[in-house]
Amino acid sequence: MYSVEDLRSEIAYIAYHFHWSHNELLDLDHVQRRAYIQSIAEINQLLESRD
Repeated sequence: MYSVEDLRSEIAYIAYHFHWSHNELLDLDHVQRRAYIQSIAEINQLLESRD
């Protein structure tokens, strides 16, 4: 189990980048949210390396 704050952080991070609703994000399980977070981080790193 992980903390409510960790859940909020995951949701905020994905919502900021994908603009998905709160309910859509809560429907994802932790593993799915972590996979999206990893993908977003990789995209951000790729974009930063192009600057």
